[in-house]
Amino acid sequence: MVVGAGGGMVPPNYSNPPPGVITAPPTTHPTHQQLPKFPPQFPPAPSVGSGPPVIGPDGQPVEFDGKRLRKTMMRKTVDYNSSFINMLHNRVWARDYRDRRAVQPDICFYPDIVPPQDTLDNEVNAVTSRFVKTATNKMRCPIFCLSWTPEGRRLITGASSGEFTLWNGLTFNFETILQAHDSPVRAMQWSHNDVWMVTGDHGGYIKYWQSNMNNVKMFQAHKEPIRRVSFSPTDSKFASCSDDGTVRIWDFQRCYEEKVLRGHGADVKCVDWHPHKGIVVSGSKDSQQPIKLWDPKTGQVLHTIHAHKSTVMDCAWNSNGNWLITASRDHLLKLFDIRNLKEEMQTFRGHKKEASAVKWHPVHEGMFASGGSDGSVMFWSVGADKEIGAIEQAHESIVWCLAWHPVGHILTTGSNDHTVKFWSRNRPGDSMRDKYNLNTLPPGQEEDYGNIGDLVEGTHHGVTSTVTIPGMAPEDRVEGLASSSIPGLDFHGPEDPMSDRKKQPFSKPIPKSFQANWNTEAAEQERGVKRAFGGAEG
Repeated sequence: MVVGAGGGMVPPNYSNPPPGVITAPPTTHPTHQQLPKFPPQFPPAPSVGSGPPVIGPDGQPVEFDGKRLRKTMMRKTVDYNSSFINMLHNRVWARDYRDRRAVQPDICFYPDIVPPQDTLDNEVNAVTSRFVKTATNKMRCPIFCLSWTPEGRRLITGASSGEFTLWNGLTFNFETILQAHDSPVRAMQWSHNDVWMVTGDHGGYIKYWQSNMNNVKMFQAHKEPIRRVSFSPTDSKFASCSDDGTVRIWDFQRCYEEKVLRGHGADVKCVDWHPHKGIVVSGSKDSQQPIKLWDPKTGQVLHTIHAHKSTVMDCAWNSNGNWLITASRDHLLKLFDIRNLKEEMQTFRGHKKEASAVKWHPVHEGMFASGGSDGSVMFWSVGADKEIGAIEQAHESIVWCLAWHPVGHILTTGSNDHTVKFWSRNRPGDSMRDKYNLNTLPPGQEEDYGNIGDLVEGTHHGVTSTVTIPGMAPEDRVEGLASSSIPGLDFHGPEDPMSDRKKQPFSKPIPKSFQANWNTEAAEQERGVKRAFGGAEG
């Protein structure tokens, strides 16, 4: 018993802790407190910093584990499944192009997009001038060859480091990388039955690959760098060309050299086997005999085409079996018909520098894309005088290779600037205001009446964009000159007011004698440097 305050005996309270034991203060609501069945072994670490927790992609808070937190972002994707559903839905009731719904340039018509194979009468539907993504290896090096897997799920790139890099065909992100060759990968070709891939490298070696990227065979085919490989229609043979000046015919199963085609006097840069017949075409650095057609069975020359004045960089048969397209360093692309080889069928002029690569579209018979040494990519249609699309600064260096997605809605380009770029079709209502398409817009037709200099979102170290007319900015335009043409400049200014523009480029004030001395020779020094539309020097 314990003696109470009044001197009486009070029974002990056994619910209290024994004397000398330190306990935590009681909570205000002890009934709502839940004790863990297995308490933590270590005390929780104190929280570092303040602010709301970082929420991850799965909706749960991300605990900081000492690594740099990645910024959550949406991946770009070009999903063609919905367009195929549209095609399957439309063909239930649509007879042909007469019943096709008209697509207007507005985002409301996104759901009406159909794949290229549903608009065979309209080749412009497959002009892929919209930039999607740039893919770059950690070890930056030139990309010499590209190839989509037969089902279109992945893109395989061959680099000068000898590595294969696999990129996802839907979200364009990196998947895996493997060391395939000891020297730069120069050639890559899938068999027609989609089972085998043959690659050639800078050391003259050829390797066989299965679809799971398993290497099953390797042998030396040439002593000089291999430039191209191409399968026969039956996949039992394939041809390879090299800088040693020869084209060689190989038995695929036995890896046996059947014929050596000699006749070119210099490096053979390209070779392509006819899609249906026993004819092999090759292009060479030999300007005297640039293009030759061979019989692979006898090894004899069938015909020599003297059409280009410089190295033939690429050649490709059309799937119809009649047309042959060649790209040369003389800036020209030439189309030949196998049924009449006395003269070229058409010459395509448009590349400002050497044409380095060419590729037929997989769906549209008369359309193809070409790459140039200045980094440009152009789209052409047989029968059209000029290009039907162009990306003048697609890359910063020579475009080595082009590869169309099997569906035909995406083009990939590999370049000497160490990048692979994905290009897609423009959707209805796209403004084409990116840096790749600005130079394709006609003067005065760009969106919201801006000039190209207005697109610079911020100045860099005080350097500002140039305006169209020297000494004149849109905010201080002189009345009467806005709608009239300026001597020496092929530009007609718009008549709409410019007061609602968000950003205006800085410009110097107009000199007092600007208008008075416009047509006099003495004003030449005051005018400064005359610049053409877009900021290029005139």
